[in-house]
Order: sequence, then structure tokens, then C-alpha cells
Amino acid sequence: MAPAPTRGSFRFDKYMAVMVALRESGYPITEHAPEPCPRQWLEAVHDPAYVDEVLRAAVPREKERRIGFPVTPHIAQRVRHTNGGTWLAARLAMEHGYAANSAAGSHHALHDTGAGYCVFNDLAVTANRLIAEGDAAKAIRRILIVDCDVHQGDGTAALTAGREDVFTLSLHAEKNFPVRKARSSLDVPLPDGTDDEGYMAALERHLPGVLDDFAPDMVLYQAGVDPHVDDRLGRLALSDEGLAARDRYVVGEARRRGLPIASALGGGYGSDPRVVGERHARSMIAMAETNARFARSPSIHADMVG
Repeated sequence: MAPAPTRGSFRFDKYMAVMVALRESGYPITEHAPEPCPRQWLEAVHDPAYVDEVLRAAVPREKERRIGFPVTPHIAQRVRHTNGGTWLAARLAMEHGYAANSAAGSHHALHDTGAGYCVFNDLAVTANRLIAEGDAAKAIRRILIVDCDVHQGDGTAALTAGREDVFTLSLHAEKNFPVRKARSSLDVPLPDGTDDEGYMAALERHLPGVLDDFAPDMVLYQAGVDPHVDDRLGRLALSDEGLAARDRYVVGEARRRGLPIASALGGGYGSDPRVVGERHARSMIAMAETNARFARSPSIHADMVG
């Protein structure tokens, strides 16, 4: 695994903790190893000059400060795999109904720089690539990105702005990072301390209408667990049960409309990576259990990125 950064609240070791928690849960898991995302897929969304800086591990220091950690050769290799992992999860979801990337959800990355612990924006890259592929057998022409991270998906909103084939829905803490918000297709800012009941009321008020009106062919889900009451960087107050209810609802609304849904890990911060990893694992299990009501196999199809 990559070393933990020397500053900030980001812990790379949480990713292995997620896989350990999943394996120890006893829930059936089918693990997949993603291929690195092709350079041209990244350059279709990000500035080719910035992509080159990352792949050469030559990111200027001011951009590394915005990202929150140094972009080493290991990190450069890793982010190509995490982006490939979200694309693979989407393709697996098309076959199984639901699949997860056990990393990624890098929704703050912008056109020419990373930000907020995000290097490349896997959600925007995956959405762009799936639509561009135009697979005749499983055509994906319209994608809904549901972002339930505690932080607004500003990078995803900016990278997909003006597109009629990608809709971004962001539920986030109004007063949290980033200070300057982008404009999603629909933003739902929530006040500090929003609890399970308030969060679900907002989600139920907006998600069904977006699904019905936009009529996507697929849903990409930023399933951050940082709205949890104990999260180090959150300002909301969801319980373990509240996070599970959120995830069951999002997956259920997609699957009962016959839509495949792929999740990315997103945010989750704390001093103990095991606690955060278990929180992410419970989230993925809740989503897989919901999908099992609509699919033959209850297994979690999860990408593991080392």
C-alpha cells in the first residue's frame, strides 16, 4: 500500500482495512483486480499536461498542496488503477446489477489539478468513457452520478458541467469543504448536525424525481461514509443505521427501475483505519444485500486496488 501522507487526515491504510473487514465479515465476495486506466481515457477528461505531470510523478508543489499528499511514482500508478477500478465496477454492475470499487470516489479532482485528496476524477472519467464506448448490446447514453459524500462533489460537477447526458446530484454538508462550491445539476446542501431522519427526508424528496425525470441508463454512486456522526471531517450526524438506510435506499431506487449501479468508496476519516474500514465494508454489504433482492447472486463484486 502507499505510505500515509505526512500531513492532513487522509489514511491510505484504510483501503486494506476495508478489504480485511469485508473478508472477515463472512459475506460472499468476488474480488476483481482492475487494469490501469488508459492514458487517453484520463486525457479525455483532464488536461493532458496535468495527466503527464501525474504519470511522470512531476506534479508541481502547489498542486500537491491542493491534493494533500505528494504524488510519487507509486501514487501515480495507484490512481491509474483506482480509475480503472471504477470503470470495471460499472461494467460488472451492468452484468450483476451492483458492483463496488473498494477505493476511488475522487470527486474533488478538477480539469488541470487534483484537490482534497483526489488526483484524477474516476467518476467523471468513467461516465465519459461509458458513454463514449456506445456498446450496442448494453448502450449507456445517460448517467446519473449520485454523490452522498459529506463534501460536495465539486470536481465532478465542474468536469461534467453543460453535458446533457450526465446528471450530478450532490447531498452534502453546506458548511463543509470546499468553501467555494461548484454547481451540480442538483445540489442539496444540508445544515450541520443533520441526523438520520433529516438526511433520509432530503434523499427521498429528491432522488426518485431525478431518476424518473432524467431517466439514466446507469447510476454511479459516491458512497462516502463521512456523513457519520463520528467522522473526523464530517459535520453531519448519521448513525451506522442511518448510513445503511441511505445505501439501501439509493441502490433500491436504482435497481427497482432496472438500472445497474456501481459504487465508489469516497470519504471516511478517523484516527483508526480499522473503524473506518469497517464502516465502508458495512456500507458495501448493505448495498449488496439490497441488490440481492433484484439479482440472482448476493455476492459483492468488489475491485481491490493495492
